[in-house]
Amino acid sequence: MTVSSKTPLLDQIKTPQELRRLQPNQLRQLADELRRETIDAVAVTGGHLGAGLGVIELTVALHYVFDTPNDRLIWDVGHQAYPHKILTNRRDRIRTLRQGGGLSGFTKRAESEYDPFGAAHSSTSISAALGMAVARDLQDKQNNVIAVIGDGAMSAGMAYEAMNNAGAMNSRLIVVLNDNDMSIAPPVGALSAYLARRVSGRGYHRLRKLIRSVAKHMPSKMLEQRAMAMEEYARGLVTGGTLFDELGFFYVGPIDGHNIDHLLPVLQNVRDMKNGPILVHVVTQKGKGYAPAEKSADKYHGVVKFDVATGAQQKAKTAAPAYQKVYGESLIKEARKDNKIVAITAAMPSGTGVDLFQKEFPDRTFDVGIAEQHGVTFAAGLATEGYKPFATIYSTFLQRAYDQVVHDVAIQRLPVRFAMDRAGLVGADGPTHAGAFDIAYLGCLPGFVLMAAADEAELVHMVATAVAIDDRPSALRYPRGEGRGVPMPDEGKPLEIGKGRILREGSKVALFSYGARLGECLKAADELATYGLSTTVADARFAKPLDVDMLLRLAREHEVLLTIEEGAIGGFGSFVLQTLAEHGALDRGLKVRSMVLPDLFIDQDSPNAMYAKAGLDAKGIVTKAFEALGQNMRGEVVKLA
Repeated sequence: MTVSSKTPLLDQIKTPQELRRLQPNQLRQLADELRRETIDAVAVTGGHLGAGLGVIELTVALHYVFDTPNDRLIWDVGHQAYPHKILTNRRDRIRTLRQGGGLSGFTKRAESEYDPFGAAHSSTSISAALGMAVARDLQDKQNNVIAVIGDGAMSAGMAYEAMNNAGAMNSRLIVVLNDNDMSIAPPVGALSAYLARRVSGRGYHRLRKLIRSVAKHMPSKMLEQRAMAMEEYARGLVTGGTLFDELGFFYVGPIDGHNIDHLLPVLQNVRDMKNGPILVHVVTQKGKGYAPAEKSADKYHGVVKFDVATGAQQKAKTAAPAYQKVYGESLIKEARKDNKIVAITAAMPSGTGVDLFQKEFPDRTFDVGIAEQHGVTFAAGLATEGYKPFATIYSTFLQRAYDQVVHDVAIQRLPVRFAMDRAGLVGADGPTHAGAFDIAYLGCLPGFVLMAAADEAELVHMVATAVAIDDRPSALRYPRGEGRGVPMPDEGKPLEIGKGRILREGSKVALFSYGARLGECLKAADELATYGLSTTVADARFAKPLDVDMLLRLAREHEVLLTIEEGAIGGFGSFVLQTLAEHGALDRGLKVRSMVLPDLFIDQDSPNAMYAKAGLDAKGIVTKAFEALGQNMRGEVVKLA
């Protein structure tokens, strides 16, 4: 008995070239099948669901109208690109999404020619698209360049910087604004679709050129500008696109992003326009077509594996609280005692634990949107007035505000508290979200206090410590995911600044840990003991200022000193080596090794597999200790590299 396929039309499509052979009246069925396949795939892998479901019809229409990959199609952020991957010869691997050795959860140049630009941080698409458009023009080519950007990403200044530049250059570029929560658009329907089609058509374009030509022959510059403004504002009153007109874009929309009959003629019209940047405003519904996602508050933005029939997510049972939860609850306890504490996040309240704080202190919580630069300087302004801002931002997202950290916070020595989530390797999100560089990029700044939580209990104390530091900037880092299951304190107690702790005393090997690799260090110490190597385990707590007294003691009393951190070269290990050199501790033959993330971007996998690849698990630590001793695990002398 032959089982009929649930996706017979999609089964015939491997690439957009095959998609473009379909008749327009077949695209509705294809979109429905693509939605089903996207839901079924993410149910197996987990990942970003709602955003992809919202652009199903738009994805089909874009690949149908444009000649991809010759026409460049850039998806901002990239988490809405799962349907795009299915249509671009990756369906056979779609159930490897975000898995080790599988497809990236974002667009990735090395993965496909249909991904012309890699993205996982938002608001970069228009800038990249403009660069591609200018490169095309310099080569006298004729291909189209299309950037699809969500309205959430439009909260970042970079998007407007790019639009301003594109408008001034008048380069031929198409931007599709995917407005998926109605934050910009009025209700859309047949009338707005008709107007969008008419406004994007050649007839209107010819009339517009005529008006502008007449305006240029007006007797004065002022009259010319008035005539052109009248045309723009008249169109803006009808379509709502005056803002984009002012930035130099020809605005079309809003149109229903789920109605293929509306999308096709508009996209065909803008494809055939010959000059100037164009913005097509498309209204979509996040989670469209899957009832559990449509009803969810976050529209199933990010999910773990789930049951397709019910939408129930397969949450793993945990013995230890997540670091994000511990951070949020700790900040709440401190804020109950101090009304000057405020929390700032950049569009990631639930990802950082700030959503917990927001429920209790809505008036003291500020979500600045995807605008990290503004968020940091906003925090600096609060600090000047005696408030205690906690700028709670992923390590990788804080990179986008580095100048503000230097100029607006560090130079002025303002007590902004940076809480950096996603420290170290993060698993399925891969290298774009791995917090690898903050120790190095903050540690070089004068006056900063740097802390890293070795476990969830330490995080509680470090939040309290950050509250107490009121004369300079400080930063604490914590990883994604669950803690170690250690006993939790009732409340946080401020730590002595620049003082670490010894957890295990030994005499041969010293493991000097900074951050959440401490658990692996303790495992490594147990294994080293089985080989007769007495091992000390120390938790630095602070990378800056370092506990110099403890460090020099470790150097004096041990033959081997290993530093271990979840960060790139130039961080904690470098600070330790500099300090040892300055104090002459390297002059007597101490064997020092710095264990850092390797000099490469590690692709997505489980965190444990990623740390094993990086050599930062217990096995890697034991191996490094033997290498420093010039031995292998059988006690045989080996030549050092």
